[in-house]
Amino acid sequence: MNIQMPLIILFLFLLFSTATLGNSRTLSSDRAKDYNNWVSWNVEKYRKETELMEADQMMAKAKGSRSTSANNKEIDARLRKAELNKMSVSVSQDRSGDFATITDALNSIPSHNTRRVTLIIRPGVYREKVLIPRSLPFVTFLGDASEPPTITGNDTASLPGKDGMPLRTFESATVAVEADYFVAVSVKFENTAPHRVGNHGEQAVAIRISGSKAAFYNCSFYGAQDTLYDHKGLHYFNNCFIQGSVDFIFGYGRSLYEKCQLNSTAKKVASLTAQKRTNASMASGFSFKDSVVAGTGQVYLGRAWGDYSRVVLSYTFMDNIVLPQGWSDWGDQTRHLKVYYGEYKCSGPGANLSLRVPWSRALTDEEAKPFIGTYFIEGDTWLISPY
Repeated sequence: MNIQMPLIILFLFLLFSTATLGNSRTLSSDRAKDYNNWVSWNVEKYRKETELMEADQMMAKAKGSRSTSANNKEIDARLRKAELNKMSVSVSQDRSGDFATITDALNSIPSHNTRRVTLIIRPGVYREKVLIPRSLPFVTFLGDASEPPTITGNDTASLPGKDGMPLRTFESATVAVEADYFVAVSVKFENTAPHRVGNHGEQAVAIRISGSKAAFYNCSFYGAQDTLYDHKGLHYFNNCFIQGSVDFIFGYGRSLYEKCQLNSTAKKVASLTAQKRTNASMASGFSFKDSVVAGTGQVYLGRAWGDYSRVVLSYTFMDNIVLPQGWSDWGDQTRHLKVYYGEYKCSGPGANLSLRVPWSRALTDEEAKPFIGTYFIEGDTWLISPY
C-alpha cells in the first residue's frame, strides 16, 4: 500500500496538469476567437462601405453625375433644413446682450425647435446649471476664442437635490446636453468640486452629453472625478483640453477625439477613461487621434467599466505618466476576453508596448482604419463647419 500511494499521487498530478493545460488552451482559443470577432465587425464594415463608395464614384463618374454612396452621404434632411434657417441671440452678464444668462436664452427658444439657434456667449464666468433638453435640438454655444466664457458649478453625486435625495453622477453635471445636434465652440465647461482619494460620492461632472450628433471645437473641460460624461450618442471633439483625476472621460458614447489634450491631475493611480460598452453588438467606443496624454500621477489609458469596453488611441503622444501595463480590467479577469483596447502608431515614453497587458492590442493598419477618421462616428451625415 505504501509503495502504491506515490504512484497514485503522481497519476493524479499528471491528470490535473493535463486538464489545466487543456483549459488553458481552450481559454487561449476562446480569446483568439473573440479577438477575431472583435476585429471583423469593424474591418469588414469599413471594407464594404469603402468598396461601395469606390463603385458608386466610378459609376457616377461614368454618368457624369454626383456620387451618393454611404461614405459620401448627404447631410441629413433635418440638419440641412435647420442650417438654412439660422438665427442668433447674444448672452452677456453686463446685460448688453439679448439675455443676461444662458438659461434665459435657452428658455426663449420654442420647444421642438427646427432651426439652428446660436447663443453668442460673451466673456465672463456664468455660475449656472445649464440644461439643453431633448426638445431643443440645433443649439450652438459660440464663445470668444481669445477669452472663452466659463460655465461653472460644483455639484457632486452625493449632494442632495431638490427632492432631498442625492443627485448621483448623472445629475451632478454643470451642463447637461440632452438634445441632438448640439455644437459648442470656444467654451469652458467646469465643475470645481475637488476629489479626495478614498472618499465616496465625489463624482462631479462638468458636462454630460446624452444627445447624439454633438460636436465641440476648441473647448475645455475642467473637473476632477468624472469630468466629461460622454453618456451616449455620436460625438466629435476637436482641439479640446480635457482635465481630471479619475475616469475623467466616461460613458457609453461613440466618440472621436482629434487633436485633444488629456491632462491628468491624479495624485496617485487613476484612469483616463472608463468606457461602458455592455455588449459585443453595441456600436460605441472612444477613439483618440493625434492627441496628447500628460499631467501628474500614474494613469491607465482606460479601465473596463463595461464588459466590452472599447478604446483606441492612434498617433497619440503619451508622457511617462502612463503605466507600463496600459489598461485595467477593473478587477474582473473575465473582461480580458471581451474588451477592445488598441493602440496604433503612438509615441512618447508612455507608449512603450513591451509591458502592456496581453489582452490589449497593437493594431495593424487594417484594424486601425475604422477608428482613425470621422467615419467612426458617421460624420459624413452630420459634421459641418460650426461657423
